[in-house]
Amino acid sequence: MNDAGFEKVTQTDTAMYGPRRLLVCGFSAEAQPKFLTVLKMADMADIPVVWAMAGQKDQRLGTLLALDGGHGRGEASDLPRAIIVSGIMEKQLHRLMDICRKTGMKGALWAALTPTSEKWTLSSLLHELSAERTQLANRKSAQ
Repeated sequence: MNDAGFEKVTQTDTAMYGPRRLLVCGFSAEAQPKFLTVLKMADMADIPVVWAMAGQKDQRLGTLLALDGGHGRGEASDLPRAIIVSGIMEKQLHRLMDICRKTGMKGALWAALTPTSEKWTLSSLLHELSAERTQLANRKSAQ
């Protein structure tokens, strides 16, 4: 799974790979409207959000991102909290991440869809993101 590697996202008007959507998991039904408010604050309320549930963890990211915006809304997700972006501009991703930090939103794993990762299952991506987070935390604590 590591063949995609980490690639730094710049702050341009360049659209990222994939359909214009956010794939979100790990949010309770009560937290979902709060995240939608954060999207409004980031001037991104028009971007469709797909809410992934635990029963969809073995589906490929490309399949999940093809679902209609609003899919899964109102249903709690016990998956790890994650936000997978697709088709948005690089600068929008930076703005969204910044607003999430500033509002004190509970931490999430972040990923951008790639031609490689769209073939991965959601559970595989979440596993890789969790492993990356652990590696980075270990590096920081060793410094």
